Amino acid sequence: MKMIVVVARRTTACSVLLVAAMAVAAQEQDAKIAVAEGELRVKAGYEDRGASFGSPNTSSRLLVEEDIRTEPLLRFPQIDDSMEGWYDFKTQVNEEHGFRFGIDYTAWYQQLSDSLTGDDWAASGIFRVYGEWQPFHRQDKSAGRLVLMVDNRHKVGSDITAVNLGAEAGYIGQTATLFNDIGWQVINFNWQQDLGDGSGGLIAGRFDPSDYVSVLGYANPWTTFANLASLLNKAMAFPDASWGIGGGSWLGDENWYVKGSINDANGTLTNYEFFEGGSEFYYWGEVGWSPSRSQRYTTNIHLAAWHVDEREDLGLVSAEGVTIGGNWTSKDERWMLFGRAGWADGDSAVYQESYTLGFMRKFRRNADLLGLAVDWGDPPQDDLEAQTTGELFYRLQLAENLALTPNVQLLKDPALNNQEDAVWVTGLRIRFTL
Repeated sequence: MKMIVVVARRTTACSVLLVAAMAVAAQEQDAKIAVAEGELRVKAGYEDRGASFGSPNTSSRLLVEEDIRTEPLLRFPQIDDSMEGWYDFKTQVNEEHGFRFGIDYTAWYQQLSDSLTGDDWAASGIFRVYGEWQPFHRQDKSAGRLVLMVDNRHKVGSDITAVNLGAEAGYIGQTATLFNDIGWQVINFNWQQDLGDGSGGLIAGRFDPSDYVSVLGYANPWTTFANLASLLNKAMAFPDASWGIGGGSWLGDENWYVKGSINDANGTLTNYEFFEGGSEFYYWGEVGWSPSRSQRYTTNIHLAAWHVDEREDLGLVSAEGVTIGGNWTSKDERWMLFGRAGWADGDSAVYQESYTLGFMRKFRRNADLLGLAVDWGDPPQDDLEAQTTGELFYRLQLAENLALTPNVQLLKDPALNNQEDAVWVTGLRIRFTL
């Protein structure tokens, strides 16, 4: 095991040092590739359904994004050819039974430059199966579907999980969002009903409200950033996956939209009880604008407000707040700029103020990706100082279904660490999809 850890650490360090070199190499390759026109090439033929108000992390959106063919750095014709039968099978299942599905495995290794406890590294993995079943009226734009996602989350040889590594440095936050060790869990189990020929929709069941409120198209913990501060607005007091009901609709010429939901404020990934804490709810509503429905992930601006009731068993008072966010993507879809700001009243959110800025740059169509984000957040506790988080990654699409992502994070002024002003986190993510 020690030998494996040493090799992993050396591999991570070398990979991080190569981020800049890979960016330069990819840029040279990028110059040789003209921006493709027309439709994207797909594997199983999965298409967008309905109003699609969810984030890139939802089952519905993952099915579409993972179905798009990439331009990998390396090509393995024998392996690629062998996968065509699998894609044909997925197409057949969808056409005959209305069932679309995806399978993936993602693993993280992360290393701290300094630790308060002696635990300075973590490795975690997540195996996932997700899909949606449309049993009736499959050609109807106002059809409904059952959405399901099941995870197995686990440690890989380390004493702690990657999601808890930041705490070892006195950092309030997660350096590898979602990568805990809760085992097998049902993450999503809900019915989504399209309305108005797909311009609106309802959702009811078990879902994560953070997948629907204040969505910006760059935020995907599987393919882009890893730190929670880069992915979500930490000045919002999200419950976890929980039972709830929500809806949304595009308005008029389909530039403006409204959406919202009500969820169990006590929802957690491991608790399947219906409103175990009684009538303690999490409410949110949002209004936003995009040039068109097809550009909702790439160019968007929105304003959202939220409220969470008092939770007696947890000893938490009610809280509320507002958030604004926006992103802009260049015409050739290679540059994306994004920003967020949030303000919270109460102690339920991680931050009472949070501001995030960043960008992403594609180098090959739907393949290599460079990203940088900086977040400043002020905890609600008076005795804690503000934290600054910086994150840089380069996703290297090695093959059609395999991506490797070196990642560097700077945790500046960790709120619970009075020994170090800055802690570095170096990491490596590997992801395989089917």
